[in-house]
Amino acid sequence: MRIGRLTERTGVPARLLRYYEEQGLLTPERLPNGYRDYGEHLVGRVAQIRGLLDAGLTTSIIRQILPCLDDPCTIHVRDADPDLIAALEHQREQMDDKIACLTRNRDAISAYLDAVRRRTSRGDEGP
Repeated sequence: MRIGRLTERTGVPARLLRYYEEQGLLTPERLPNGYRDYGEHLVGRVAQIRGLLDAGLTTSIIRQILPCLDDPCTIHVRDADPDLIAALEHQREQMDDKIACLTRNRDAISAYLDAVRRRTSRGDEGP
């Protein structure tokens, strides 16, 4: 698919897709006319990259761990240096904190909705 179609499918602007390519995160095929041809599998890859960026990882870290996203780390694990391991551990801790916060917020919203529904179902809609 062309870059415009990948943009439509992922919601990621074309300039960012080109940036991901420059950073070694995406590797589209090149057609004889020089146009990029993005395979279907790259739709999921873009979603993974966005999720990792949103979680706070840098493109250089993502580039290093990207092979493990397709194949559960049977290859490339030996390439990890201590700095990468420390950075990933730090990022994992931050993700755990965000997940815990999101879980608390989701549970609070659920409790509120349950209370509203109980009150509404009893016909008790006053202040």
